[in-house]
Amino acid sequence: MGKEETRDGVELTNLDQPLFDGAEATKRELVDYLDAVGDRLVPALTGRALSVIRVRPGQPPFMQKNLPKYAPAWIRSVTHWAESSHREVTYAVCDDRKTLLWFANQRAVEYHPSLFQGDRPTHLILDLDPPAEDGAFGLAVQAALLVREALRNDGLEGAVKTSGAKGVHVFVPVAPGTGVEDLAAATRAVAARAERLDPALATTAFIREDRGGKVFLDSTRAGGATVVAAYSPRVRPGVPVSFPVQWADLDRVTPADFTIRTAPGLLAGADPWAEGMPEPQALPEDLIAEGHTIPIARVQAMHEGKRRAARARKGG
Repeated sequence: MGKEETRDGVELTNLDQPLFDGAEATKRELVDYLDAVGDRLVPALTGRALSVIRVRPGQPPFMQKNLPKYAPAWIRSVTHWAESSHREVTYAVCDDRKTLLWFANQRAVEYHPSLFQGDRPTHLILDLDPPAEDGAFGLAVQAALLVREALRNDGLEGAVKTSGAKGVHVFVPVAPGTGVEDLAAATRAVAARAERLDPALATTAFIREDRGGKVFLDSTRAGGATVVAAYSPRVRPGVPVSFPVQWADLDRVTPADFTIRTAPGLLAGADPWAEGMPEPQALPEDLIAEGHTIPIARVQAMHEGKRRAARARKGG
């Protein structure tokens, strides 16, 4: 058994064990990293229903939404109806260092907060997913610049971060009072406008086989979806981190530049995610109106999948 210690009243165990296969890091390094960036990560989690991805020795990673029954009583929670599973889910809310340390001790590597703070949606988000090939991050960077241009054409500004995998996330803070359906519609419209700027590079095709090696502009991160938080580690070799980048530097970095070992030193006491985030913005009416004419990607893909299955059966 590895060494044990206590921080902020939280017992930390098995700290010298490997974090997961291929991590090239120990559980202690995860705990130390989360403790080092906690004053930046916790604000991104505060007031939001939290899902985490945990790893246990010898087991595949798994997403945990329900707060376990054995969780300490001092961890705050919130209960929401989960449409995907058609049941109520009691989520943790990570508002402080103590809760973050408890999750770290549970081997929670990834932190995926709700896009709602309380009952208010806070950001328009595009998740830019490049094809699975060497050098694909560079394509995601090019697509992010398309998204920025589309946003600026409507007077909007966003912040950008690496996903911690091979993609890029663009966040646009929205004004209080923005309706969920209007926010989802505006997200679809931004993606469509960015796609029109360079259809050879970017696509809004939800079905993977239809993307043709292009960067997928995922506009479905609205409503009940989550996106990995800025500064969150990822369950990937070397334990990379989703890290904020200035727009001017985006084409000068790679996801591997930011890991649980390197990120604290790169921050140098700053909080580039909070500092680079624009003020909340009202969404233009023309953007919302266009978005309401665009079918919801998941629904459209479901119907298209049924049509293709039917055609395949007839062909057979």
